[in-house]
Amino acid sequence: MAVAAVTTKPLHKPLKKKPLPAGRPREWYVSHNRRLKAMRLAIALLDTGVYYPSTATNDKIRTTAERIGIHPPSDTTCRMVRALIRYGR
Repeated sequence: MAVAAVTTKPLHKPLKKKPLPAGRPREWYVSHNRRLKAMRLAIALLDTGVYYPSTATNDKIRTTAERIGIHPPSDTTCRMVRALIRYGR
């Protein structure tokens, strides 16, 4: 009896990270990284069923950050997460 060999190939190539552009003010890099972090957290919260900003408390956002392995967000980042959830509906 013949057995078929199973091979698994990735569906896509992983994206290569590009360095951020040099010469910008420090505040630009801070806000850029904050927006990326807020987006990751908003996506993780939406995946867990948090669809309303009122249910996304700071504690819930920080617990989610710990669960996905990123540093706890500041109060400003938590506000950004709630804004993304509000406008993403």
